[in-house]
Amino acid sequence: MKKLEIVIKPEKLEDLKAILDECNANGLMINNIMGYGNQKGYKQLYRGAEYKTNLLPKVKVETVVEDEVSENIIGKVVEQINTGNYGDGKIFVYEVQDAVRIRTGERGSEAL
Repeated sequence: MKKLEIVIKPEKLEDLKAILDECNANGLMINNIMGYGNQKGYKQLYRGAEYKTNLLPKVKVETVVEDEVSENIIGKVVEQINTGNYGDGKIFVYEVQDAVRIRTGERGSEAL
């Protein structure tokens, strides 16, 4: 099993949810976060003064899926979420040793 942490722009969340539903990801967790990467934020003018904003709003979506499903999700996210600009996001992939469904005690893939 793999845990995917997908960090994207907030406006791409519905597209990502559609991809995860299409790939039969059973569940997801969504967090609103702030951060920056290569773009280092942006500058804006307010009443003649220049302000630098370096923390940008992002969304982090986490899901745990089977190994073969993870590659399918990664491919579709890179293909469909990509705009070619800085700030499109990142996908972090972690190995999951085990999962336990608390309600039934099921373990591993059955717990997903």
